[in-house]
Amino acid sequence: DLHSFPTRRSSDLVVFAVEPAVIPLPQAHAHNDYLHERPLLDALDQGFCSVEADIFLVDGKLLVAHTQSELAPERTLESLYLKPLAERVRAGGGRVYRNGPQMTLLIDFKNDGAETWALLNEVLARYAEMLTRVEGNEVVEGAVTVIVSGDRPFEVIAKTTPRYAGVDGRLSDLDSDAPSHFMPLISDQWSRHFKWKGKGSMPEEERQKLADLVQRVHRSGRRLRFWATPDVEPMWRTLHEAGVDLINTDDLDGLSRFLRSGQ
Repeated sequence: DLHSFPTRRSSDLVVFAVEPAVIPLPQAHAHNDYLHERPLLDALDQGFCSVEADIFLVDGKLLVAHTQSELAPERTLESLYLKPLAERVRAGGGRVYRNGPQMTLLIDFKNDGAETWALLNEVLARYAEMLTRVEGNEVVEGAVTVIVSGDRPFEVIAKTTPRYAGVDGRLSDLDSDAPSHFMPLISDQWSRHFKWKGKGSMPEEERQKLADLVQRVHRSGRRLRFWATPDVEPMWRTLHEAGVDLINTDDLDGLSRFLRSGQ
């Protein structure tokens, strides 16, 4: 199973390299993906179907970095994520992975939520063909679904149409009446709700609590993710078996091997 990706362009020539197809991993989420040597690309090589990027609004640009001290003008959201994803979608027949599932791009706002959103939605509009969008109550599914986390200006985002992103909720939002296309994901910090850290047996009451949370989230038509989960196999196995939709990791190789091993 092979497919081609463009590797070089000129005015009259396109050269393709043939690479083996990657089997996508729907549960794999690359936390702080931009910290890897090849942002986005390392995750795609491992089959990840969800990646996370932190952004700062600086002088009219959306710059990707963990802290302000790491900002660099060339590391924009477009150059590191949107343009490469658009190229993959074009090469993959309308999907990031040919015939594969949707890709999730989780964007964490680090400053100026309302102003950041105004520029982000404008930038995303240039990639409308590949993105899930909402017009009124109509949802048009795309190859990539964008979700906003961090400093989320809920009311401003809700009033935007067309809207090219949803918002990331918290477990405290489980009873929200917001439609799932507006809040398609629930994320929260593991240690705020569980004491088990992946060593020894998970206490039965915590295991049941996790199962109940998964059921509640899924009944609301949303997906579930926890951040700050230890990158160890017992944790990955527990999340996988419980049906947590996105397993958060900084260890791309480790989680990829685990999910492909059949556990």
